[in-house]
Amino acid sequence: MQIQIKAHFNKQTKDSKKEQVQFYVTGEDEKRPELNQLTREVVILQIEGLDGVELTAEFKKCSKDSKKTVLEFEVKGDSSAAQTFEFYKMAGSDVLLSITESQMDIDEFREQQEQYREGVRGKINQDGTVDVVDDENQLTIDEVAASEEADGDGPPMPDNEDDLPF
Repeated sequence: MQIQIKAHFNKQTKDSKKEQVQFYVTGEDEKRPELNQLTREVVILQIEGLDGVELTAEFKKCSKDSKKTVLEFEVKGDSSAAQTFEFYKMAGSDVLLSITESQMDIDEFREQQEQYREGVRGKINQDGTVDVVDDENQLTIDEVAASEEADGDGPPMPDNEDDLPF
C-alpha cells in the first residue's frame, strides 16, 4: 500500500538512541483511513522533489486533535547520513509525502535497530575503571598513536617543556 499526502514537515530530531521525524497533516488528507492502517508498521518515506532519497522508518503513532493530525516516525538507525540530511533540509516546509508499506516486518526492524545501536561491551569495576571486552575491529590507543606518527598528522612534539608556548 502506498499513499501520498500533503503535510507540513514539522521536525526531525536525533539523539543517542533514536531519530524521529514528525509531520503535521491538515485538510482532507488527515481523514484518510490508510493512515490508521499503516500505524505501527514499517514504512518507506519519500518527499516529492528529493529523487532517490528515502527513509525506512517505523510509523510510531498518528494522533489527532481539533486542528491537525500528527504523524510520528522512528527512522531506521542505519539510514545514510546523506539521506537524513536531505530530509532535514526540508524541515519546516510543506511537502508531498509518500508513505509506502515496507516488506520488512516490525520485529525485523526492531532487531536491526538493536544491532545498529549495539555499543562497546565491558564491565564497570567498583573503583570506577572499565574493563572493555576485546573486539577485533577496535583499535588500541597504541595502534592509534602509531598510525598518527606514521601519517605525520599535527605538529611535532617539543623535546622539553621549555619549548611549550605557555
